[in-house]
Amino acid sequence: MSGWNPDRDSDLDPGWNVDWMSRLPPRLHDVPLWELAIPGSHDSMSFCLDASSPLLPSQPCILTLCDRVLPRCTRTCVFRWATTQQSVLSQQCDLGVRFLDLRVAKKPKAGGDLYFAHGLYTKLRVKETLQELSCWLDLHPSEVFIIAFSHFESLTDEDHTHLMNLITSLFTHKLVYSKEIPTLRSCWVRGQQLVVSYDREQEQHPELWPGIPYWYADSPDPLEVVSYLEERQREGRPAGFYVCGLNLTEDAACVLLHPLDDLRKMTVKAAAPLLRWAAAQRAGPGAAAVNIICCDFVGLIADFCSRVIALNYKPLLAVTMATLLHTQGALKIS
Repeated sequence: MSGWNPDRDSDLDPGWNVDWMSRLPPRLHDVPLWELAIPGSHDSMSFCLDASSPLLPSQPCILTLCDRVLPRCTRTCVFRWATTQQSVLSQQCDLGVRFLDLRVAKKPKAGGDLYFAHGLYTKLRVKETLQELSCWLDLHPSEVFIIAFSHFESLTDEDHTHLMNLITSLFTHKLVYSKEIPTLRSCWVRGQQLVVSYDREQEQHPELWPGIPYWYADSPDPLEVVSYLEERQREGRPAGFYVCGLNLTEDAACVLLHPLDDLRKMTVKAAAPLLRWAAAQRAGPGAAAVNIICCDFVGLIADFCSRVIALNYKPLLAVTMATLLHTQGALKIS
C-alpha cells in the first residue's frame, strides 16, 4: 500500500477553514450541532509533550520497569509514539478543528498546576492553554468548539474544583449549558462558543456536559479501524455528540520493539484508507450519520479537515440534484 503524500495529495485552503462554521449554508444554521460533521484532533495537546518528564503512573508495567532501568531511552521511545499532533493549538483551530481532546493530569512535584498528558506530561499548563483558546474565540466569534476533558490522572477533588472554576470563570457567557439543544444560530444569538464535556459523573454542573462517546478500534491497522467504525455504524449512532476516531493505537511492546519508528510514520502510511472512509460519510440525523471525526496529525494530513467539513454539503447537494432532475422531468412532460 503506497503512503499518502501530504505535499502531493493536499488541497486544503487554510484561509477558508479558519471560519468554516460561519460560512455554512443557512439551512444548516438551525440543526443541532451533533448533526454537523466536525473535524477533531485526537490527544490535541500531545504536540508539546515533555520528553524529560516522568511517565504517567497509569502506563503499562513493562514501560514502568524499563523507565526505572533506562529512563532516558524509555521516555524517548514513549515520546515518539505518544506524540499524536505536531500543530500547536492555534494552528489546529485555523485548520478547522472544532473538537479538542484534552486529557488532564497532575504532574508530580509541580505544585497545584495542572497539565495535559499522553504517556508523558506536557510542557504547557491547562491554564495558559485555555487562555490561548479564549483569545482565539474572541477573534472568531461565529466559531463553536466542543472540548472534552477526560482521564484526570492523579487529580484530587480539590483539583477538580479548581479546574471547573477556571473553566467557568474564563469562558463565562461563552459556555453552552448541558440542557440546551445547541445550533449555530442559537449559539450566535446568545454569544455562546463552547460546549464543555467533563467526563466525571460526580460533577453535576449546568455548564458542563457529560462524557462524549468516542469510538476507536484500539488497533494499528487502518483497515481494522475502518471495519470497526462500520460495525458500530450498523448498530446506530448515540444520541447527541459522539466521536469516530481514525487514530491508530500501538501497544507497549510495539513502542519498545520499534524505538526508531514513531506514530507519525505509521499515520502517514495509513492515511489513504482512513481518508477514503471519512470522505464517504454523511452528516445529518440518520442512524449511520457521523458527527465528530478525530484524527492524528491534523496539520500533516492537511486534507483531513476539508474532507470532514465537506460532508456538511452532501445533503444539500442531494436536494439540489433532486430538484434539478424534477424540474427537467416537468419540462419534458410539458
